[in-house]
Amino acid sequence: MKSAYELAMERLSKSEPHAILTDSQKIEIAEIDSKFRAKMAERELFLKPKIQEARFGRDHATANELERQLVADKKNLENEMEAAKEAVRSRKS
Repeated sequence: MKSAYELAMERLSKSEPHAILTDSQKIEIAEIDSKFRAKMAERELFLKPKIQEARFGRDHATANELERQLVADKKNLENEMEAAKEAVRSRKS
């Protein structure tokens, strides 16, 4: 008997068949992932201390603005990362 997950995956693969990636594409996607995760960590390391400093100084407006900036930066980087991965996936081997 199949689990709900297995049944869902079967239905999904019927509607959207998986693209078979070459080893070089897999490596390239892993490198893209690593590169963008590092960029995200860099943004966090840059902004988190500023957020903490603003919170300790009771400047909540600045802290909130910096947090919104961090979220926006991470979202933009995630979108760039997914676009770069999709470009690799869609490329013919």
